[in-house]
Amino acid sequence: MTGTLLSFGHGYSARALARLLIPQGWTIIGTTRSTEKARRLSDDGVTPLIWPGDDPRPAVETATHVLTSVSPGPDGDPVLADLADALARRAPALKWAGYLSTTGVYGDHAGGWVDEDTPLTPSTERGRLRVLAETQWRALAETSGLPLHIFRLAGIYGPGRGPFSKVRNGTARRIIKPGQVFSRIHVDDIAQVLAASIAHPNPGAVYNLCDDDPARPQDVIAHAAELLGQPLPPEVDYDTADMSPMARSFYAESKRVRNDRIKSELGVELIHPDYRVGLAALLAQED
Repeated sequence: MTGTLLSFGHGYSARALARLLIPQGWTIIGTTRSTEKARRLSDDGVTPLIWPGDDPRPAVETATHVLTSVSPGPDGDPVLADLADALARRAPALKWAGYLSTTGVYGDHAGGWVDEDTPLTPSTERGRLRVLAETQWRALAETSGLPLHIFRLAGIYGPGRGPFSKVRNGTARRIIKPGQVFSRIHVDDIAQVLAASIAHPNPGAVYNLCDDDPARPQDVIAHAAELLGQPLPPEVDYDTADMSPMARSFYAESKRVRNDRIKSELGVELIHPDYRVGLAALLAQED
């Protein structure tokens, strides 16, 4: 199967998906805000679209599939603010639409497990805005028939987004917050889940995207140091750690995320089922 994918906010995860689809004959149209990034998209075989700026409606009209990873603002999703009518008109002809959300919509569960049916109780502003955007996309799907699929992503890592550079340059720290645990997902697994959903659409479905092993953040840093043959980075207490507001907000919630649905419904077998496999693969890529 091939088609034309219109990717709003064509970023890290969408680029990984494009690397799977383009060799199969897909046309990928990716929006970006800057001309510099547009040139890089062209180099990757993606047709760039400056947005906001250029009119994306012609691309909406030609798309068979739509993916968006644009961050919501105070009023919700900016794609819908600009293009809800165009998407609604196109909805009957679209084969698939995907919205990339976050597991932050579940809020804090003190290290407990959550799945796709867990009530949405976000405790951060970022999580609350994602719930708002999800709600807006669902409303459009209900009124227009848009074949919507929601993907809630755990912490993303992959090439260029691993812990090795900080371990090497001595800036890595093992932040210690008792009971803290995160779920993660390698970008290659995000791409294969999205591709599997495109191949087997199930409008209305929601999927958690994470690996099999929720882990303490300090354990991941320690394992990265071990792989590099470096000394363990120092432990720093969370309460006294010098952290940016964004970094500190990630520690506001602790939960373990279940991923059974991507396996049972989409037949996905994770390439990187835990951070140990994922980090080893990243290091091998560097070498």
